[in-house]
Amino acid sequence: MWVPQQLPDIAPALRKAGLKLNPQRLADLTGDPLGAVVSLGGCTASFVSPQGLVLTNHHCAYGAIQLNSTPENNLMRDGFNAAAPGDEISAGPNARIFALDRIDDVTEQVQAAIAAAPDALARTTALDTIEKSLVGACEAEPGYRCRLYSFFGGAQYRLFRNLEIRDVRLVYAPAGGIGSFGGDVDNWMWPRHTGDFAFYRAYVGADGRPADYAEGNVPFRPRQVLRIAERPLREGEFVMVAGYPGRTSRYATADEFAETVTWRYPQIGRHYRALIDLVEAQGKTDPETEVRYASVVRGWQNTLKNYEGQLQGFERIGALEQRQAEQAAVLEWLRGRGEAGQAAIEAQSRIAALEAQGMATRERDLVLGLLENSGLLSTAVRLYRLSMEKEKPDAMREQGFQQRDLPVIEGGLRQMDRRYVPAMDRALTRYALQQYVQLPADQRVAAIDAFIGGDTDAAIERALDRLDRSALRAGDERLKWFAADRHAFLRSRDPALQYAAAVLPELLKIELAAKARAGDLLQQRPVYLQAVAEYRASRGEAVYPDANSSLRLTFGNVTGYTDLAGTAHTPFTRLEEIPTKATGAEPFDAPKAQLDAIAAGRHGGLADRRLRTVPVNFLSDLDVTGGNSGSPVLDADGRLTGLLFDMTWEAVVSNWVFDPAMTRTISVDQRYIRWVMQEVDPAPRLLQEMGVAPRN
Repeated sequence: MWVPQQLPDIAPALRKAGLKLNPQRLADLTGDPLGAVVSLGGCTASFVSPQGLVLTNHHCAYGAIQLNSTPENNLMRDGFNAAAPGDEISAGPNARIFALDRIDDVTEQVQAAIAAAPDALARTTALDTIEKSLVGACEAEPGYRCRLYSFFGGAQYRLFRNLEIRDVRLVYAPAGGIGSFGGDVDNWMWPRHTGDFAFYRAYVGADGRPADYAEGNVPFRPRQVLRIAERPLREGEFVMVAGYPGRTSRYATADEFAETVTWRYPQIGRHYRALIDLVEAQGKTDPETEVRYASVVRGWQNTLKNYEGQLQGFERIGALEQRQAEQAAVLEWLRGRGEAGQAAIEAQSRIAALEAQGMATRERDLVLGLLENSGLLSTAVRLYRLSMEKEKPDAMREQGFQQRDLPVIEGGLRQMDRRYVPAMDRALTRYALQQYVQLPADQRVAAIDAFIGGDTDAAIERALDRLDRSALRAGDERLKWFAADRHAFLRSRDPALQYAAAVLPELLKIELAAKARAGDLLQQRPVYLQAVAEYRASRGEAVYPDANSSLRLTFGNVTGYTDLAGTAHTPFTRLEEIPTKATGAEPFDAPKAQLDAIAAGRHGGLADRRLRTVPVNFLSDLDVTGGNSGSPVLDADGRLTGLLFDMTWEAVVSNWVFDPAMTRTISVDQRYIRWVMQEVDPAPRLLQEMGVAPRN
């Protein structure tokens, strides 16, 4: 996952892999083709027409699809196809498209501010202060959103400026039996036959500037647009992906890795399994619960299966032992450098001590995270925190509560009703409180103890009964408290707000302790991670920073693989394989229109001559992770040839340990996207807009 600044260095490798495009074009982040790649704030997407049409994954647009669904008009099941521009619907008040405008290296300024701080907590404060200052100056021109990124644990800092498009509309999503075909059963698996694609459109004000949703807004005119590939993609050919991968931990210490393998992943998995069961059980008898919590459940299922795959993979390849052996080798290498290596050795020792401090309260911290699943309690705490932060000058407020963040907070309150059912929220709150009362005494929070009033199920039910009387269950009431001051919260007799007023001061103490540890890590982690990078470079290994949601580029080739059972897989799946999987029931509920088109042999002029059919999904050896979903897969000429959406089961370990022999990504072929839009749920205006008019 190469950062943009490394592109000149990897130009020879790009050419060797098969890139025909001049590598210099990739160094221009606002030029063609990278200027067309955008972030959705958790997924990647790309502009594919001069009228602001945006292509991403179905699962990336799933939140917007769910937000606009009801039991009677279920877009998750039936899909959505706007017949005309006026039929395109809002993706929600918090939907965003971020188009990169500029990257500035601010390492010197940030590190100087941190170095001048006298202690750990002051270092965290110094970083927060300089970050707000840099972001504030960067956002002086309206319409932009800026973010500071840290690389190699703080060895480098870069400031990204993005155009922030706030009016995002859903244009097209295939039926769930196409966009989610295979569901959780096929998730992370190959062979795959999923049409994981959807279209948004970016809108701006009549003056061309970003604006909130309004009927009079007009389509955004992007500077760069990806063109659809004309050449058929073949096995062995060059492909590359630009996107916004979320997080990898390839530089994590052995202790961090061990804690993840032996405790964190298993514990989170256990809780997610229970939460999924709770929602699915209620959803069977309540269609509103099924629809409103669909996006949340899908996220839990995705994470759960990913963690299970990682744990199996770690055991298979001895990943923990590998990490421990590498750390021992790094320390031995540093000792061999004498005085030059001493600072990094001491930094590693200090990091280990700080990690141990954090692990001492890991049970409490995990349960506090579970309480975030309570829509009522988490909203009450967030609103009370906002009232406290608003008493401070904007530059002194906690990040997430500044003036720049208020539209997102308000948007979350407005759309909460589409993802909230009181009875279901009570069940999720019950589960979190049941876990809380099992905490050891030294990890309890006094205010939560007082609110529950005991460790019994009866005490929990009484607390839940009190919360049922909260007015915050109504959307209008939540918006009223969005504007309230702190004193109004302290006077309130609303049980959810009373909980927030009592609990938040103790949560802030916990937050302060975490900030102090973070301040120590700000000093130690860059020193040690720089040493790890130098050690790997000395061995001829590729050196690049862990993913952190900033723009990255990865390249490779279309290729199959042999799985753990010894089965050899070719890199393409075929249209005619879909009916053999289809059962008529979720998650293999291929629509009748699709099955009819396949049965009739309607390839629509999109069949591959070698495959003699339309390719559906394909494999490549690209290095990606979560956040890359929706990334355009580009061919050797920089044309869009597919849409990345998943990895294989054997590849999920790559977040921690990169194994090039087994790393494979799964993408939907652009020919299948066009086939669905031509033969199953026709969208001729969109195909023409992208310059690929329907074929006969």
